Amino acid sequence: MSKTIAFQFRYSITSRLLASIKRIALLVKDLNNKHFSKVVLLDFERKAREVSAHSSTSIEGNPLPLTEVKKILKNTPSHVRDTEREILNYNKVLMYLNDLCKNNSMPPSLDLKLILKIQKMVTFGLIHKSRLGKIRQEPVFVNNPQTRQPIYFPPDHQDVPRLVNNLLAYVNENRTKLDPLIISGIFHKQFVIIHPFVDGNGRTARLATKVLLAGMGLNTFNLFSFENYYNQNVTKYFQNVGLVGNYYDLKDTVNFTEWLEYFIDGIIDELLRVGGELAKLSNTPLMTLKPYHHALIKHIKKHGFIKDSDYSKLTSRARPTRNLDFKKLIELGHIEKQGNGKATFYVFKNNP
Repeated sequence: MSKTIAFQFRYSITSRLLASIKRIALLVKDLNNKHFSKVVLLDFERKAREVSAHSSTSIEGNPLPLTEVKKILKNTPSHVRDTEREILNYNKVLMYLNDLCKNNSMPPSLDLKLILKIQKMVTFGLIHKSRLGKIRQEPVFVNNPQTRQPIYFPPDHQDVPRLVNNLLAYVNENRTKLDPLIISGIFHKQFVIIHPFVDGNGRTARLATKVLLAGMGLNTFNLFSFENYYNQNVTKYFQNVGLVGNYYDLKDTVNFTEWLEYFIDGIIDELLRVGGELAKLSNTPLMTLKPYHHALIKHIKKHGFIKDSDYSKLTSRARPTRNLDFKKLIELGHIEKQGNGKATFYVFKNNP
């Protein structure tokens, strides 16, 4: 059934969309209910940032391969080229947004201030400082990435502030009324259509979309990279997210259905990848807990703490190996050490 909403955001709730939304709800619930060690999560968060920084900049034409991106993020070059700065900037924004999520400091609504900050960070050192974090004051056009010929003419710069404000008002007014995936998808495409900046529109759109998803209960925000899905077929991404022609000739005919199906398929694809990778990481010898580890944890659950003398009664392992067991559980983020010397004991680091 076709549905027309404010600002001419038209889409159809197809059976495919419904099925995909239900599937994502199950995938997110499954991931959120699983408990992974701190070591696993931190390692995966780093890898997700590498993939996101590579994919999102690659979409815009950055030629650096993932192997090079990993090197750059590990050791910043002494003389940074523009292609390297794009990577470093994107990673910096991801870390900034991740921290906002972890500290529960994400704004309750998506506002222009945050979007401008994202664009400023993404393009820092790449464009003139007068254009950093500023809505464009001039006309722009979008080129075909293959032919480099103009294929889309966005709205006049005089109309951009009103269109951006309308989009943000729509998003924030409907966050509790419509499915969060529909809201996020509509925002993503409409933001690209408006093209509010001289540079950094695509990267800013993808990062702001991640903010929306994170604020709507997707706790795996810092672990997944839906940019990776788009980068697998950049031509298909541009065909779905963009327009061809003049904004004013097309604005009343845009239908978001096909894009929403593609957008939500990307979320599913990445959630499946994240789930599979996390499962593999958790099953490595380093992460796998043995029966004696479980006995130690069970004791803490029952008594609230454990001493080495308590653990020695639960296992035949020698004292040096018992120390290694405590060390492993500390490194995995399960327990923490308290006290010193003979008064040393161990408790859960977080509530199990």
